[in-house]
Amino acid sequence: MGRVFVVSLEGRIYSCRHCGTHLALTQDIASKSFHCRHGKAYLFNKVVNVTLGETDERLMKTGLHTDIFCTRCGSIVGWKYETAYEKNQKYKEGKSVLDRYKISGPDGSNYWVSGR
Repeated sequence: MGRVFVVSLEGRIYSCRHCGTHLALTQDIASKSFHCRHGKAYLFNKVVNVTLGETDERLMKTGLHTDIFCTRCGSIVGWKYETAYEKNQKYKEGKSVLDRYKISGPDGSNYWVSGR
């Protein structure tokens, strides 16, 4: 495999929890009101240093998505909305959701899943 090139971001950054690779800036958050199996998730207008999984036919409540992985360590960090079926959900298309459990916040904090 060839050399992995990563984009370094400046500012308040969300990064991969496993390897520290920069993924997104706080200013690119479109919504903090998303949820996934681990808890909170954030919708971003733009993410970097991710690779797309294969588009599959897994259906979420609002449309089809593709998993996204950290380019450096290969950890799954979230998903990208490919197609939204409902008109009021079209704003999600092309945007990415990062699972807060899989990323570190700008202050270095991690989101921990509390026991239920």
